[in-house]
Amino acid sequence: MTIAVSPDGMPALVLNADYRPLSYYPLSLWSWQDAIKAVFLDRVNIVAEYEHAVSSPSFSMKVPSVVSLKTYVKPSRYPAFTRFNVFLRDRFECQYCGTREDLTFDHVVPRRSGGVTSWENVVAACSPCNLKKGGLMPEKAKMWPQQKPFRPTVHDLHNNGRLFPPNYLHESWMDFLYWDVELEP
Repeated sequence: MTIAVSPDGMPALVLNADYRPLSYYPLSLWSWQDAIKAVFLDRVNIVAEYEHAVSSPSFSMKVPSVVSLKTYVKPSRYPAFTRFNVFLRDRFECQYCGTREDLTFDHVVPRRSGGVTSWENVVAACSPCNLKKGGLMPEKAKMWPQQKPFRPTVHDLHNNGRLFPPNYLHESWMDFLYWDVELEP
């Protein structure tokens, strides 16, 4: 799965005040218009620029490619419980067969058996596996998730998000996206 980012749109990578991206998936990007507006409102520092400039009759500036917030935004420790975040936690794979096609979600302990809709009971599942398991308990269906469902931290989702980079990454973003990638000797 990839996020479509157009290089022609000249998006700006948005970093927190500590120079880390606000999010990895989706990657924290602003349109060039929003980035320039934030510059004029004195909310960001320009870290890197595109070669392209925008002009008015009395002013010209290069379009920012990387901006950092002037005020640190404390990230929440736990992400919202959403379908997308469940898929991201489970790396966009059915937790029963491993396919990435036709994903939905499954209650490991079915609702009719007292299962709740929560991080600890919901997993990504493809439609065929979901239909096959139906409303059965894992033991009865002989289907167990590859990983026990858990409530992820934002860090967990960021780590998984790095596995799914957008289709376009500007060269000026690289120094800020992969700080903890092992360096080659």
